[in-house]
Amino acid sequence: MTSSRLPGFYKLPPDERLGKIVEACGDAEIKEMIKSGLSLEQADKMVENVIGLFQVPLGIATNFIIDGREVLVPMATEEPSVIAAASNGARMARDGGGFFTSSTGPVMRAQIQAVDLKDPHGARCRILEHASEITRIANEVDPMLVRLGGGAVGLEVHVIDSRAGPMVVTHLLVDCRDAMGANAVNTMAEAVAPEIERLTGGRVHLRIISNLADMRLARARAVFKADAIGGAETVSAVFKAAALAEVDPYRAATHNKGIMNGITAVVLATGNDTRAVEAGAHAYAARSGQYSSLSRYEIDSNGDLVGTIELPVAVGLVGGATRVHPVARAAVRILGVRSADELSRVMAAVGLAQNFAALRALATEGIQRGHMSLHARNIALQAGARGEMVEIIAERMASERRINIERASELLRELGGSH
Repeated sequence: MTSSRLPGFYKLPPDERLGKIVEACGDAEIKEMIKSGLSLEQADKMVENVIGLFQVPLGIATNFIIDGREVLVPMATEEPSVIAAASNGARMARDGGGFFTSSTGPVMRAQIQAVDLKDPHGARCRILEHASEITRIANEVDPMLVRLGGGAVGLEVHVIDSRAGPMVVTHLLVDCRDAMGANAVNTMAEAVAPEIERLTGGRVHLRIISNLADMRLARARAVFKADAIGGAETVSAVFKAAALAEVDPYRAATHNKGIMNGITAVVLATGNDTRAVEAGAHAYAARSGQYSSLSRYEIDSNGDLVGTIELPVAVGLVGGATRVHPVARAAVRILGVRSADELSRVMAAVGLAQNFAALRALATEGIQRGHMSLHARNIALQAGARGEMVEIIAERMASERRINIERASELLRELGGSH
């Protein structure tokens, strides 16, 4: 790919946009994968009691440079302005070199809960004394993962006081490689449970993955040049808006929701588990005991804005819908990622771009201006507008700042009905 900058991309009809993406990626199969979509027969094998398909718009965020690589980002979302905001944030990061990422690697935790213990602290020590035996048992149930360089890599053991009495919770640490890991981790937790019961003299209750994937972190950093984002006043305004989210959970909830607008759209587009990633992100935001923002902003010595983000991103490229759903497979090919780790870092960059764009809009013109102009299209459609009339009515409502179904209906009658 030569560049993720596609000027005028948003003005093209959908078929021409798809053609541009196929051309940029040099992969003709992407077109057929997206157009064919998920069949009812495939869906019936994925979940229970299938009766149909629920479609979500799939768009492309442009302008991303991530670790020196031009990236087109597929995003599946129903919310207007999300894709436009991510593209805009990425465009303003380009002058600073785009996004720079890092990660901690794909390690997940299984929790094995032992209860009815006489000596919980003694039980903890006995488990740790036999850590190598426990990891051996875990790895025996997934030799393929071990051959790929993953598998159980260690233990943590915690004594926890609760209303139900003391518990010993073993965290089995598993390197999942390119899988999200839930199936592998849960299977390993089941396998080691009898040994933990033998060592503790207690009874194992829960044996399951934790979605607080704090050993599977993805980070991104970007420098937003003052000249590119509106000058020193905009830098200061964004900095102050972000500072509120660090200390006020009411603001942080909406701040982080904006971040997840971008990340979740990429998670969904690639067939990954949106609930797992959302749960991990929000739990990580509260790890200090107070819910706070996932991103941070600073002003550097040049007067430019430096944005950073860190959060758990447990995603995979093997297993689940990522390998079954044709559109998810196409999305991965468009991204050009080679590993789950790389995919997680792309998602962190998208979250930072989304967050910056929202903060800049909030701190300057207000979030509603751009958001409502896009929302106006939905209102026009609800009123019965079709074809070019959708844009005509949406533009009229946006210019009047009267975006509601009644005004759309009035304009539709006034301008001669739907097309």
